[in-house]
Amino acid sequence: MKMKKGEKMDKNKIVPKATLERYPVYLKALRHLRDLGMERVMSRELADYTGIEPTTIRRDFSFIGSLGKQGYGYDIVSLIEIFNIELGLNIDEKIILVGAGNLGRALLNYNVWENVVGEIVCAFDIEPHQNKFGIPVYHIDELEEKMPEDCRIAILAISTDVQKTVDKLVECGILGIVDFTHEHIMVPKTIIVKAVDVVSTIQEMVFETNKQKRL
Repeated sequence: MKMKKGEKMDKNKIVPKATLERYPVYLKALRHLRDLGMERVMSRELADYTGIEPTTIRRDFSFIGSLGKQGYGYDIVSLIEIFNIELGLNIDEKIILVGAGNLGRALLNYNVWENVVGEIVCAFDIEPHQNKFGIPVYHIDELEEKMPEDCRIAILAISTDVQKTVDKLVECGILGIVDFTHEHIMVPKTIIVKAVDVVSTIQEMVFETNKQKRL
């Protein structure tokens, strides 16, 4: 079923965090199916692409609205439109990287989040290069001058002057920071920070696997 003109996501519904984390997975699968020439998809077919149970998919989609029709499935283009507009999942998102060291270079090399989000359009470092993996790397002092227009998200992969750099990013209009620094940073309440802690994730995995062995 196609989205009706003016139809909006029910803002009164509280969407669980786990559901929100699955939405980008659905969006990637839907864009892939669209690129394959498919026009509609059943929840069981989408389950094959995502590894998520059909009942979970239908429940997750129910938070957005009445999107499907029994025996017909979901209109792929309309569903992508809903994710793009209502959930703000923009494939053209401009992202900057701050810190082009070992981790930063790995992220630049992996700058292929096809069908999910945007891409890293430039990087900043204390030792700039002409480019890395086709991406320009500017000196951190050029942040304000070289900041891409409408850029809202920065990936932080530095080890020194972290808070000073964060303050500078906020002044330049950054609204969201993906933080690889492992340092406590202070930001205004309007700024979103997502910390990526690989060590903690590994520790959680060790705990979970040990628990499985004891069962």
